[in-house]
Amino acid sequence: MKLHDRQLRDIYVDLLIEAAKKHPNLVIVEADLMKAAKTTGFAEVFPERTINVGVAEANMIGVAAGLSNIGKLPFTHTFTPFATRRCFDQVMLSVAYAQLNVKMVGSDPGIMATLNGGTHMSLEDVGIMRTIPTMTIFEPVDGVQLAGMFDQIIEHYGPVYIRLLRQEFPSVFADGTQFTLGKANKLEEGTDVSIFATGIMVVEALEARKILAEEGISASVVNIHTVKPIDREAIISEAKKTRAIVTAENHNIINGLGSAVAEVLVEEYPVVMERVGTKDHFGEVGKKDFLMEKFGLKAHNIVDAVHRVLERKGK
Repeated sequence: MKLHDRQLRDIYVDLLIEAAKKHPNLVIVEADLMKAAKTTGFAEVFPERTINVGVAEANMIGVAAGLSNIGKLPFTHTFTPFATRRCFDQVMLSVAYAQLNVKMVGSDPGIMATLNGGTHMSLEDVGIMRTIPTMTIFEPVDGVQLAGMFDQIIEHYGPVYIRLLRQEFPSVFADGTQFTLGKANKLEEGTDVSIFATGIMVVEALEARKILAEEGISASVVNIHTVKPIDREAIISEAKKTRAIVTAENHNIINGLGSAVAEVLVEEYPVVMERVGTKDHFGEVGKKDFLMEKFGLKAHNIVDAVHRVLERKGK
């Protein structure tokens, strides 16, 4: 399977089809966004294992829960606000509280909803899902990581929420890179500051590292692909080494990656910290570059945060 220079939704559907060949209980449950998710490709191969409930996301989760209860492995798909805000109670009670095995995909996370605007721009979905007991939250950086984690997501029993880009995105990982659900991946080693990033912010963190290196600042870059359960050992290890932490996420800084990292630090090894992400406001219509600049999600915003955290550190 080609994992580079392709849209992540195409890779995702290919992975679904291959997994369905091995797992006869795998089904998909849709809420009338199959063209957007490209899951029409799955329906062509497995029409009898495709259910479209229409524009009824809460019902989609209820149907998926029922299917799981009779031994099926359901994947659900819709845009992130509809996968989280709109059907929170069904995810909480029908899936998680009932200890069922449903995999939920929210597409176009954060500012990547772009021209769909603020109503479709969920900047709080991680926070919503992070509050649900037993929930696993996964956000792949690229197709290599998505493919490398897919079997583990299937084998993991319990609710999983996947933040999935639809668009093509720059590849970060080489083919064959190994990943483990719940374990961070260190991309670059550094000694002055540690940058923890997820999703589209990993590319920005790597660019920020280059800028910082030109200034004589050595930065670690760590990819947190599983926001819950978070890799506490990786966070503590970096905190002990650099004593300065910056987080970067395509999400509200409240109750997302930054909050999760801060919780670990304050309980285990308090150090100075800065968070890069959206600042407690709604999204809006715009193209990716405009929105990333407006909401402070660019590499230079990470660089500024590093400067602030190092000043507080006393370097």
